[in-house]
Amino acid sequence: MTKTLKTGAFAFLFSLAAAQAAMALPANIPLAGATNQPIGHYEFCKRYAEECRSNGKDTGPLVLTQENWKTILNVNYSANTEIQPMTDMEIYGVEEEWAYPDAVGDCEDYVLLKRKRLIEAGISPSNLLITVVLQPNGEGHAVLTVRTDRGDFVLDNMRNKVLLWSETEYRYLKRQSSANAGKWVKLQDGRADAVGSVK
Repeated sequence: MTKTLKTGAFAFLFSLAAAQAAMALPANIPLAGATNQPIGHYEFCKRYAEECRSNGKDTGPLVLTQENWKTILNVNYSANTEIQPMTDMEIYGVEEEWAYPDAVGDCEDYVLLKRKRLIEAGISPSNLLITVVLQPNGEGHAVLTVRTDRGDFVLDNMRNKVLLWSETEYRYLKRQSSANAGKWVKLQDGRADAVGSVK
C-alpha cells in the first residue's frame, strides 16, 4: 500500500512536468544574464565565504528519483514546521539579516536551512539555488529552487507542497548562479508577457 502511494505520488509529479510542457512553458526558469546579489546575501557571504564560492563542474540538473524527491519533501516540511516565522526586524532589529535559524526566521533563513540540509543529504549546491521573487502583493520573498531534470521545483516556507516554479503565483526575479554560489543571474519569467499577449 505504502509503495503504491509513493509510486502514485511520483507519477503525479511527472504528470505535472508533462502538463508544464503541454502549456509550452519551460520546465526550468529561463536565465537572462548576470546581475547583482541581494545585499543580505552579500553580507552573509562575508561571514560564510566557504558557502559563496564556485560549485565546481556543473554536471547538470539533479536526476529526480523517488528517493531524492522524498528527501526534498521531508526537508521542506521539517524546516517549515520547526522554524517559526518572524521578520528580521523582530529578530535582529534590522531590515535585512540572512542567517541560519535556530527557532525563528525570515523567508531567506528557511531557504538557507533547507539548502544546507539538502547539501548534507548529497544534492549538489549547483542544483540548490536561493531565488528572489515578488509575491502578488508586490512584496519581495525568497524561496529555494531545486533544479532537476523534471523542471525547477520551489521550496517555500509559506507552503508545505513543493511545486514547479510556473505553478506558483510568484514573479521570478533572480537567483544564485548554478556555477558559483556567490554570483547571481537574472530570471526571465515570461508568464506575465504570455498573459498580456492573450488579452
